[in-house]
Amino acid sequence: MFKERRQWSDRKKWVHFPLFRSYVFANIEINENIYVLQTIGVNKIVKFQEKISIIPDQVIDNIKNIIEGGYNVEQTDYFIKGDEVRVVSGPLKGLDGVVLDLRGANKIIIKIEAIQQAFSVEISSGLIKSKKKNASSIL
Repeated sequence: MFKERRQWSDRKKWVHFPLFRSYVFANIEINENIYVLQTIGVNKIVKFQEKISIIPDQVIDNIKNIIEGGYNVEQTDYFIKGDEVRVVSGPLKGLDGVVLDLRGANKIIIKIEAIQQAFSVEISSGLIKSKKKNASSIL
């Protein structure tokens, strides 16, 4: 779980959210995945290149340690080269662009096309959001 400050019309409040929204992690044998798919509320099993995604126990343990260790956890969008993004904060707010390069932990270069001209700018990843409807957020 992580905390996020939410604004209502009459107040602000800290709200707890699951770290990975809409995901349930299950430790099952590969040949038992049909039982998971038959569970009410389960839509699909996450796959990469048609193979069921397997998360090593060490990674799960590390995530548990982060949650239980009192770290300040924030969700952020996961960007790759070619992603279409929109600037949501700062002086370029409202402009659309394409991720050209990833620079360090929280800086990216985006190409912004405006009035038939293009320029690239290094911008904090916290100032942009993916334009994909089902974009996934991660740590």
